[in-house]
Amino acid sequence: MSGRRHVSIAMASAVLALAVAVPVHAQGKSGGKGPKSSPPSSSPLPSQTAIGPVSGAAAPLAWVDDGSVLTPGAVSLTISMMRWSGVDLSEVDVPVIDVSVGLAQRVQFGASMPRVVAGADGAGPPGGMGTSYFSTKIAILTGEFVKLAVSPMIEVLGEAAVQALAPGEGRVQFGVPVSLEVTQGPARVFASTGFFSRGVWFAGGGSSVQVTPRVGVSLSFSRSRAKDDTTGVSRDRRELSGGVSFLLNPQPGVFASIGHTIATTDENGAGTSITGGVSFLLNPPRVVAVRKKKP
Repeated sequence: MSGRRHVSIAMASAVLALAVAVPVHAQGKSGGKGPKSSPPSSSPLPSQTAIGPVSGAAAPLAWVDDGSVLTPGAVSLTISMMRWSGVDLSEVDVPVIDVSVGLAQRVQFGASMPRVVAGADGAGPPGGMGTSYFSTKIAILTGEFVKLAVSPMIEVLGEAAVQALAPGEGRVQFGVPVSLEVTQGPARVFASTGFFSRGVWFAGGGSSVQVTPRVGVSLSFSRSRAKDDTTGVSRDRRELSGGVSFLLNPQPGVFASIGHTIATTDENGAGTSITGGVSFLLNPPRVVAVRKKKP
C-alpha cells in the first residue's frame, strides 16, 4: 500500500462491534444533578473528529496529520462514527464525513463535518452539525523520506462549542497546522503543530507501521491548550490514541481507533473516545499515450 493512499483503520468486526455498542442518544448519568463533564462538541478546543484518516496506515487521531497530499484528481472519502464517554455524560457523532480532493500538484482541499446526536432528555449536547473544518493542504517538501505540509483552515464551531466561548468571540476561526512526516521502510513518524486565531495552540506526534500490505497500526499523542484572558479559565486537553487499519481487496479500507485523555479535567473533555468507519480512495483514470505509426 503506497504512502499516499488514504486507506483508514481497523478490522470490519471492530466497526460492527462499535455500531452495536453506540446508543441512539447520548445518555446522562448525573441522576438529576448538573453534569460535570464537557463533551468534545461543547469545547472550543480541537477534538478527535477534526481530522480524518491521514495517508497510509495512520489513524484519525487528534490533530496529528502527515505531510502527504493527494495526486491531482484523486478523491478520498471517509464515513465514520465516534462515541465519547465521560464521567457522567456520553456523546455520539454519526456520521462524521471527511473528504479530501487533490486540486493540483502539491495542493489538496479537505473538509471534516461531524453530526452530533442530541442527548437524551436534554442531558447531553444539542444535536446538529458539530464543529467543522475546511482546509487547503499545501506540500512544502515532497521528498521520498521527508515530507512537510502546511494546512491553513477555517474552523466553524458547532452550537454547543459557541456557548463555551467568552463574550465577543466569533464562531468562525482561522487555524494554521504544520505537519511533518518521515518515512523509513514500512514505518512512518509524523508530527503536527499550529494555532487558531482565538488563542488555541495544539501539538502532537505519532508513528505508524505497515505490518502487512493490508494491515497497519498507529499510535499518537496530542495536546491542545488555550487560556481565556478575560475569565482567566485555562483549557488543556491531552489525549493518547491508537488505531488499526485493514485494506480490503482492492477497496475500501476499514478502521477503528480508541483514545483516552491524560491529565485532563472533566470540564475540558476528559474521557474515552472510540472511532470506527470506512474509507474510499478514487484515483483519476490513467491516460495512456498511443504512438501513431509512420506511414
